[in-house]
Amino acid sequence: MINFNGTLLEKETAIFTRDNRGFKYGDAIFETLKVKDGNIVFLEDHYFRLMASMRMMRMEIPMSFTMQFMEDEILKTVEINEIDTNARVRLSVFRNDGGLYTPISNKISFVIEASELKTVFKRVYEVDIFKDFYVQASLLSTIKTNNRMLNTLASIFSQENELDNCILVNDNKNVVEAVNGNLFMVKGTTITTPPLSDGCIKGIIRKKMIELINEHKEYTLVEGKISPFDLQKADELFITNTIMGVQPITKYRKTSYVIATAKELAIQLDRLS
Repeated sequence: MINFNGTLLEKETAIFTRDNRGFKYGDAIFETLKVKDGNIVFLEDHYFRLMASMRMMRMEIPMSFTMQFMEDEILKTVEINEIDTNARVRLSVFRNDGGLYTPISNKISFVIEASELKTVFKRVYEVDIFKDFYVQASLLSTIKTNNRMLNTLASIFSQENELDNCILVNDNKNVVEAVNGNLFMVKGTTITTPPLSDGCIKGIIRKKMIELINEHKEYTLVEGKISPFDLQKADELFITNTIMGVQPITKYRKTSYVIATAKELAIQLDRLS
């Protein structure tokens, strides 16, 4: 079942009209969350990111949309779907119907979907650069809107070329992120991740990983620009997102990588969740 504005409905229930703004204009944002042992992992971070994204999108935030409300609605959706193991949850928020580019209202609706989470750690993980289209280096690119055509095309490219993922670059030809997560590059004791100003998603696990690395005396965290050429000189590359946590990259073109640092940080991240 799904949760539409707090009401639980069968998945087949029609809830969108042809004037849905998420469909027509991509006028929607979303959060992907993980529920582990009945608890929403990093709930507070997800909630405040969602609120910041809604404000940036000029959406009207209902007074009732508190963190407790969000937690209750997510957990009741997981429960009604009888998911006893870990759950993957998508919370979508969209501006209500009406208007053309200019909406007639900034009021919102939401949909919550939950499914059983089955994650498989891949020991061999190969990537390449996707160069057909570019991420715009702007603040808008840092939030999770429904405009994910670039990610879709890059995923198709990965599938067609038997890759596990693709690295996206921005209009300045700097490395930004993977199709479905933030990117970290290890060189010696320095760990670099692209800055938000380059257009990468403001990831929750990115934030937690930066905090973890900064607590390590043996590592230096740098939010700095990465070129595609830098990737070939790296010791390690890894991807982070809410669902898989940390996924090491083992091969980029002719370059192979070890996974020691990624493995160590993954264990420490798991202790936080």
